Amino acid sequence: MTGDCETRREQLYDLLGELPDRDRKISVSTVAEESREAYVLEKLLFDLNGMEPVPAYFVRPHDTPGPMPTVLYNHAHGGNYVLGKDELLDGRAALADPPYAEALTAAGYAALCIDTWAFGERRGRTEAEIFKHMLWHGQVMWGMMVYDSLRAVDYLVSRPDVDSARIATLGISMGSTMAWWLAALDTRIKVCIDICCLTDFDALIDAAGLDKHGIYFYVPGLLKAFTAGQINALIAPRPHLSLAGNYDRLTPPAGLDRIDTELRQAYQEAGAPEAWQLLRYEIGHFETAAMRREVMAYIKRWLADGA
Repeated sequence: MTGDCETRREQLYDLLGELPDRDRKISVSTVAEESREAYVLEKLLFDLNGMEPVPAYFVRPHDTPGPMPTVLYNHAHGGNYVLGKDELLDGRAALADPPYAEALTAAGYAALCIDTWAFGERRGRTEAEIFKHMLWHGQVMWGMMVYDSLRAVDYLVSRPDVDSARIATLGISMGSTMAWWLAALDTRIKVCIDICCLTDFDALIDAAGLDKHGIYFYVPGLLKAFTAGQINALIAPRPHLSLAGNYDRLTPPAGLDRIDTELRQAYQEAGAPEAWQLLRYEIGHFETAAMRREVMAYIKRWLADGA
């Protein structure tokens, strides 16, 4: 089964277009370091892809030498191209309080968040312009976004203050999609938590919902090779928590039913039925306080206590 999963990971990665070499050297510089009330903030600038610089934030608790369990936090889209990685520090309307930088560091975790293509300090060209430019050059925008995030994992495991055996990934909306793609592709991620974007592709088509997702979301030929359930099954048996709203138009309920059925079977076959959990709420596309409690409890169970 392990060999089959590795073959499928390679197939999934190959769908992501022409990507830079995974072995190219990463360079990083510290732009600034600030001691804030709740945590220490490092402002970083990466060369991850050889195409454009990637600004990032790394937050860590005060007076904690490490190695620490660490979360790769993936920011959302929401049509807000200015916010980007600042979502980690400041939150957003779709998220509960406090911002995740405060919540995670208070619990003893570090966190990294990068600006993805078109967002934060990488804005300037529109999402559509980037997508079209990349398509002409044999690249896929989502592939390049995933590539940068995979290289962010490479950076994390190189830090002496990060416990490379205890890395999780987390996000809402676009950040949710990034979380489950990353966990499917990279087994160094030990815990996956996705909030409000576990989307079954066929159910989205049936619900006439393709325009609910940005153009970045679409990967050529993906449906010929994978369902969303099959991508997520590559995470098994590692812990995976998904939180969804039954009135969220980005995740049609029929699709949630389908993925849940597929993943219950996948985790049962992997001998870890307790490691998959889908929690559904009578809400739309946002995180509630109750969901935040579940997220933090799940991280504690599987990343801190269960490591």
